[in-house]
Amino acid sequence: MAGSNSEQLQQVQQFLMALQDTICTELEQADGSGRFVEDVWQRPEGGGGRSRVLTDGAVFEQAGVNYSHVFGAQMPASATAHRPELAGRSFHACGVSLVLHPHNPHLPTTHANVRFFIAEKEGEAPVWWFGGGFDLTPYYPYEEDVVHWHQTAKAAVDPFGAEYYPAYKKWCDDYFYLKHRGETRGVGGLFFDDLNAPGFAQSFGLMRAVGEAFLPAFLPLIERRKDTPYGDRERQFQLYRRGRYVEFNLVYDRGTLFGLQSGGRTESILMSMPPLVRWQYGYQPETGSAEAKLYERYLKPQDWLGTGN
Repeated sequence: MAGSNSEQLQQVQQFLMALQDTICTELEQADGSGRFVEDVWQRPEGGGGRSRVLTDGAVFEQAGVNYSHVFGAQMPASATAHRPELAGRSFHACGVSLVLHPHNPHLPTTHANVRFFIAEKEGEAPVWWFGGGFDLTPYYPYEEDVVHWHQTAKAAVDPFGAEYYPAYKKWCDDYFYLKHRGETRGVGGLFFDDLNAPGFAQSFGLMRAVGEAFLPAFLPLIERRKDTPYGDRERQFQLYRRGRYVEFNLVYDRGTLFGLQSGGRTESILMSMPPLVRWQYGYQPETGSAEAKLYERYLKPQDWLGTGN
């Protein structure tokens, strides 16, 4: 890791805060009426963040775009369980995380995150890595939207090597999988973690590319679907399927666990939850319905680009 650790951390922080600003500005323009409200917070153990939430806009029922930088003397248990060699190290963790819950059931819920960790111990070399990705959770999917999403994802990482898209697509499909339901959370995208092998400059560049690709991936979907007519049937199905989002975040998501165990701000961590949601016992979609199509085609990994990946 060339240069001092503090210099590299500062570079990443500057990028992440600028990324949060850009995404919030573009999403406000796309929404047309909603505005993000910022909540600056600090935690006693070290660090803090800027939580920005837009509620009841023209497009978004709730949209959250958070920046955080937390640090402490001990890595949280969720991190050391994944990386036992980090036990006993101090840490800095910074990232931008967003979740968008639109009003219209024809416009998918989406999530994106880019992050950087560095863990240090006196007398030993620092351990650092990047992670991130973005994924799409449609309720009434459109094939062209899913293809566009994956084309944008592939274009973001292809300059760093042809191997990244198939590897990170599969990682996303595998990670955002609800084992207890036997289905993916949505149609995937990219997911990566523990990235440091190419060196700091290359790893940081890839993380930046993924973060900067989110808006080109999602903004066209807003324009296509925000005004699509829908009724109570579609709204009730959207609320039911949002329950899967809650289940994944509370049962499986490592970021949620890390945030809670590291003493992060609970309101900001749980910003990802949809504002309204419902569960229904024993729900089965009607055969041949649009709802059934989601289960039959879109909640299992697919080669959306015809590349064999």
